[in-house]
Amino acid sequence: MTFARLTAGLFALSVLGACVSSKEVPVEPSQSLGNFRLGHNIVVADDPQKVPISREAKPEDWDRSLTAALEKRLRRYDGDKYFNLGVSVDAYALAPPGIPLVVSPKSVLVITATLWDDAAGQKINEKGEQFTVFEGLDGNTLVGSGLTQTAEQQMERLSFNAAKRVERWLTENPEWFGLPPNPVVRPPRDK
Repeated sequence: MTFARLTAGLFALSVLGACVSSKEVPVEPSQSLGNFRLGHNIVVADDPQKVPISREAKPEDWDRSLTAALEKRLRRYDGDKYFNLGVSVDAYALAPPGIPLVVSPKSVLVITATLWDDAAGQKINEKGEQFTVFEGLDGNTLVGSGLTQTAEQQMERLSFNAAKRVERWLTENPEWFGLPPNPVVRPPRDK
């Protein structure tokens, strides 16, 4: 393959990636969270660890991006009891441009979440729940998101995935919101 063809192919991928990433990712319908209503949504990114090969990101950009994603995801619930969410950004790696298909690093975000009962002023989960989320794989990230996306786009994607993971964590604990516990589904036994 000639250098010109490779360059043209990479340009086409980056244009396609820019087009796809400009569309808003749809948010699935909300799950049942009983009496859950989001009260305070506090994101703290004071001093997250940055993986050495990562692009730079300012703490206030993480605050803005993750707060917006959590708001969009969790403000949909209209239960009658307020719960406050505290999330800290622990570490991140925003993929830099690399060599396609040889070195195409992926972006990752590590957060810790704590849920509070607003009326009681108490933590629901005594120890913070830590999550590691990745950017996912699609046309924008196949050859490495560092080639097809800006640092801001990578942060928004990671924030979206982190908010989705926090929502799933909440749905995995329905008893916190006045719902019966999820039944444990056991795989069938071999005879």
